[in-house]
Amino acid sequence: MINTLLICGGGGSEHDVSLRTADFIEEKLAAAKDIALLRVEMDNSGCLTDSQGRVYHIFYDRKIRDEKGNSWDVDYVIPAIHGYPGETGDLQSQLDMFGIPYFGSAPEPSKICFNKIKTKMWLSALGIDNTPYEFLHSLEIEELEKAHSALEAWGEVFVKASNQGSSVGCFKVSDTSELEAAIEDAFKLSPYVLIEKALKARELEVAVYAYNNEIIATRPGEIRAPSDTFYTYKEKYAEGSRAVTFIEAAELDEEQLQWIAKVSLRTFKALKLKDLSRIDFFLTETGELYLNEVNTFPGMTPNSMFPKMMENHGHNFSEYLTGLIRSAVSSSE
Repeated sequence: MINTLLICGGGGSEHDVSLRTADFIEEKLAAAKDIALLRVEMDNSGCLTDSQGRVYHIFYDRKIRDEKGNSWDVDYVIPAIHGYPGETGDLQSQLDMFGIPYFGSAPEPSKICFNKIKTKMWLSALGIDNTPYEFLHSLEIEELEKAHSALEAWGEVFVKASNQGSSVGCFKVSDTSELEAAIEDAFKLSPYVLIEKALKARELEVAVYAYNNEIIATRPGEIRAPSDTFYTYKEKYAEGSRAVTFIEAAELDEEQLQWIAKVSLRTFKALKLKDLSRIDFFLTETGELYLNEVNTFPGMTPNSMFPKMMENHGHNFSEYLTGLIRSAVSSSE
């Protein structure tokens, strides 16, 4: 029996959607007879509790213990936490110290991809086209002047907290009078702020994942947000979301499809990602393609694209995840 610890929550801005991702994963693992699942929820202090309110701690002997001393061997961990400390690499660093294999990327790739500015620097170094940007490290006058110059040149920008996911701390600005307030709000959530050119573009997404020792890139899907907004946290996850999703994007020519597939696989391999990712692109009205973001632990809710695109590609999510778990545990023995 493979004892698998499912950690969800995290206590941050994406706590609730992390619980919904955990629901999905729990459902997909329910039929696996050789996998015993223990689900615990993490709060913002790092405390782990189960559905009965019992408090747990993970130890160096690869066991998890409750307050009464009852222990459970941990063979594998699924860190189903969007945002800190799951996508940031912090939880993975702890698991590496304990020698416990886990689902998803290692600490360093997680840190790179969760920081929007670091991601762009890496993409630029790799020669991969990404959305034009500036970044700010403070509210000093010369830094704010960079933002004003960008807005003047581009007409409309996104102001983004660099270390947040799911469009948290993301503001669309077209009026110079609103720019500095948006920057101040973004700095409340992150030590660095990204100023990114707002593009009139289609939003394309690709699921990239490991399957039977091969890295797979699906055909791109598409997200269409309502015309009066962008793809906000609410539009991604709220029950009343007005965003429309297409599992396969229409009207892409062969050259565009080949470029997206090539760049997706190159990004996954070059950034040393593991197991899964969702890589997002922009296709402008004039035909320009840009890589927008790399997500090392994409959402897995009823609205989420990653599992839908995988299933559309012909791969069963349950078989995919159970295969990864069995392989990782076998390799660590």
